[in-house]
Amino acid sequence: MNMKKIVLTLVAMMAVTVSFAKSNEADKRFDMSCDIYRLSVVLDLDERQMDAVEDIHDKFTSEMQSLASLEGPQQRFRIHQTVRKEAHQMRQVLNDKQFRDYMRILMVTLRNRHL
Repeated sequence: MNMKKIVLTLVAMMAVTVSFAKSNEADKRFDMSCDIYRLSVVLDLDERQMDAVEDIHDKFTSEMQSLASLEGPQQRFRIHQTVRKEAHQMRQVLNDKQFRDYMRILMVTLRNRHL
C-alpha cells in the first residue's frame, strides 16, 4: 500500500513538473522585453524617441505576455493585432529608416520565437 502511494505521488509530481515546464516555455516565447538602451543605439534614437519607444514597447510586452494563455486561431489573430498596433504607434515616433530597422528586428524576433 505504501509503495503504491509513493509511486502515485511521484507520477503526480512528474505530471505537474512537465505541465509547469510547458507553460514556462510558452511564457518565454511571449516575453518580448529587450534592452531599450541597446535598441536606442541600433536605431539611433534621440532622447524623446527613446522615451516614447520605451513606453510603447512596455505596453506591447505586457500585451504579448497576456496572449500566452490563448491558443489556436484566436491567439494568432490577437498576436497579429498587437503587432500591427505597435507598428502603427512606432511609425508615429520613428523616421523611415528607424522604422524599417525596428520592423526588421521585430519580425526576426517573432520568427525566431515561432510566433
